[in-house]
Amino acid sequence: MRRDQHPDWCARGHRCGLGEHRAQPITLDAPGLGRVVLTRVRTEDGRESAEVRLTVALATTEPAARRQLMALTNDLDTVLSRAVYASQPPTRRAA
Repeated sequence: MRRDQHPDWCARGHRCGLGEHRAQPITLDAPGLGRVVLTRVRTEDGRESAEVRLTVALATTEPAARRQLMALTNDLDTVLSRAVYASQPPTRRAA
């Protein structure tokens, strides 16, 4: 694909620019709790990634908010590990 061509999933228009192609964002909204916005991106060098923006409502007390942040950090580590693992080719099992 030439650099000036848009991939099928590209949203085109103002979303593309500075050498990037960006898909229409997918938004998952849980009113009062949080929001996730996921966007597929291809950079000028052809590298693709998923841009994930997460907003989470924190508790009003500091200890509870810190517990939420620690849980979120652990969960995001799991998500990142699963995404990396999914990108690896399947391993062959010994017979």
